[in-house]
Amino acid sequence: MSSTKKDTRTRILTATWQLMEQRRGQDVHMRTIAEAAGISRQAVYLHFASRTELITATINYVDEIKGLDERLDQIKTATTAIGVLEASVEVWGNYIPEIYGLAKAMLMTRDTDEDMATAWNESMGCLRDACQATMEALSHESILVSEWTVNKAVDALFMMLSINNWEQLTIECGWSQSAYIEWMKTISKRTFVEIT
Repeated sequence: MSSTKKDTRTRILTATWQLMEQRRGQDVHMRTIAEAAGISRQAVYLHFASRTELITATINYVDEIKGLDERLDQIKTATTAIGVLEASVEVWGNYIPEIYGLAKAMLMTRDTDEDMATAWNESMGCLRDACQATMEALSHESILVSEWTVNKAVDALFMMLSINNWEQLTIECGWSQSAYIEWMKTISKRTFVEIT
């Protein structure tokens, strides 16, 4: 990809990200993105074949800028199942406030915007993967509480680490970020780890 094409692509992604946060996901269309990026609507389509593709690419761009892959290495390099659980809570719990504006915009519009719903579901795959790795590790070490199946435990941890729950505890209830992380670690260990 030429430097000019790469610069234009970056401008489009940056404009999309900013508009998503400013407008809370409302009225973020190819035309408004083109205007914000200072290019034609046709130029946006040269880089992204559809709005879904653009929104998904924007999420991936934000993840890249925020260093999500490097953060996920904490989960991959944990040496115990409890370490995997704690790393999953810490990585995701500390990532939410950094992407909250974009995530909130997507949450607010996904019920009425098919492109947004598709992009949201794809982006949540990363969290679900972390939950899956966590529960498989607990099961492999035979310390997953016996009442849980791996699949049900994945669903439950996925729910516990949701953006809505983070929002409720930190914004609505006033928990500090550090208190949120520590309590989520405690709650998840008490919920999923068999005490011997």
